[in-house]
Amino acid sequence: MRSFGVRFLSDFIIWKEKHLKHRQFVYILSFIIGIVSGLAAVLLKNVVHLIHHFLLNNKVLDNVNFIYLFFPLAGILLTMLYVKYFVKDNIGHGVSRILFAISRKGGSIKSHNNFTSLIASAITVGFGGSVGLEAPIVLTGSSLGSSFGKLFKLNYKTKIILIGCGAAGAIAGIFKAPIAAVIFGLEVLMLDLTMWSLVPMLISAVTGLTIAYFFMGKGEIFHFTMVNEFLLKNIPFYILLGIFTGFISLYFTRVTMWIEKVIGNLKNSYAKWIIGGTLLGLMILLLPPLYGEGYDTLNALLNGNSDELTLGSMFYNHSDKFWIMILFFVLILIFKVFATAITTGAGGVGGIFAPTLFMGGVAGYLLAKILNIFNFIGVSERNFALVGMAGMMAGVMHAPLTAVFLIAEITGGYALFIPLLITATIAFITIMYFEPHSIYHMRLAARKELITHHKDQAVLTLIDMGQIIEKDFQTVHPDNKLKVLIDAIASSKRNIFPVVKNKMLVGVVLLDDIRHVIFNTDLYDNTYVRDLMYLPPAYVEPDEPMDEVMEKFEETGSWNLPVLKKGEYVGFLSKSKLFSVYRSRLIEISGEH
Repeated sequence: MRSFGVRFLSDFIIWKEKHLKHRQFVYILSFIIGIVSGLAAVLLKNVVHLIHHFLLNNKVLDNVNFIYLFFPLAGILLTMLYVKYFVKDNIGHGVSRILFAISRKGGSIKSHNNFTSLIASAITVGFGGSVGLEAPIVLTGSSLGSSFGKLFKLNYKTKIILIGCGAAGAIAGIFKAPIAAVIFGLEVLMLDLTMWSLVPMLISAVTGLTIAYFFMGKGEIFHFTMVNEFLLKNIPFYILLGIFTGFISLYFTRVTMWIEKVIGNLKNSYAKWIIGGTLLGLMILLLPPLYGEGYDTLNALLNGNSDELTLGSMFYNHSDKFWIMILFFVLILIFKVFATAITTGAGGVGGIFAPTLFMGGVAGYLLAKILNIFNFIGVSERNFALVGMAGMMAGVMHAPLTAVFLIAEITGGYALFIPLLITATIAFITIMYFEPHSIYHMRLAARKELITHHKDQAVLTLIDMGQIIEKDFQTVHPDNKLKVLIDAIASSKRNIFPVVKNKMLVGVVLLDDIRHVIFNTDLYDNTYVRDLMYLPPAYVEPDEPMDEVMEKFEETGSWNLPVLKKGEYVGFLSKSKLFSVYRSRLIEISGEH
């Protein structure tokens, strides 16, 4: 059966080469990827809805409800066991894993990601984990794109485009926001802004959107009715909202990274589950809006029904008191980031899309409510909740355009396009002063593995030093006489001779530096290599980032630098070979077909 599949694939590839141009074939694949990723998004949303309905149906939620203690704990346990014994791989941080695959894995994502993160996130969120479904479904879509690329033996550039297609189809399917889906690929996944990249992603996004419409109808994910129009006099307050959400984004980013570090220090997975799951349950018991994705909370804020958010909490009988409600929303803002980070740290699987939107909506509503203490201001709390979502997304994800178009598309709120642009831009500028990289990019940036829109930096991250280290150099010992060095020169095709003692590099000898003595036979027996060698101006390590290697070449003016691993000689790195590989990689990621 397998041989038949291989033969069929081989015959198909031959047929494709004869009858389809490369670009046409990519368009066909982008259409198929859009269908599959859209179906995956629809399936995930419906499965989570069914789990929620099954668990919470007919439950009394108007008083403190202790079911919140147990459902998230059970969901995280089931997810942890599924990942530990079935998946046997880390499937968290979905978008970061996509970026890592693009920058260090040649666009190759493990095939199990086609479905594993989808199942794990459905369990986590279905049982009330305080995370979102978007990052897992984006990983699913991107993994499908990568799988198609590997199946048809496509080059790096094409695989990256198909990864972007999978992400676009998934986002369009889950949010019904095709424009934001394409912009996400450009802003977050760092894909090139070319027609070669845009057209396939547009095909996938529109296809994913159509699939979502077919199975889930045309309704937006949020129900928003414009009650108060945008007024020019409120621009200063939208600027203030941008600053506010920028700092909330900084808080979200810093606390998330800190909690991940703290929980990561716990080595026992069951200890993580018990501690993290219990803390999560207690937070949800205190603040029920922390349960699940939080989209019900956002709909309540956008439609002026904030009082119903206290159902099932100790605040229920005090929802008519202004300062009690302010405290309620402040606590939600403070603890949502803890709930999100603890969910994933304890063993759950989910993303930060939904938590980011949730905190943005709450932040906008809270600021508007405080501003309205002063009667002469009178801003719309609904509008601020909507615009705050864009500000928070722009800050956390460093993706202001994605934020603006996503919020406008999923709510039909284009009438607020100007304040969306203002708040998202200000929030982005605010957090950029403190954090140059988004929460998705921070881990890769710290390891110098992040692909960016800076073409030179992007190409350098793709070069594997291990493949360009040259090892065909004749080594000599510092106590060797000149005669031994002359013999090495005679048998070598290189003009550099590393001087090695006990595997450690102690110097180098250049042929040009000893031309004046190599024909003087009188010096053969009384001149030693240690008298002719010199220390190289710099050295590199096998795992050193390529941009730092390039800096060393520029600073020293050298054409060859030794490669040392903990002082031991490995080989040499040639500037000419590095440039040759660089040019090949540049053509590979930039060239259109």
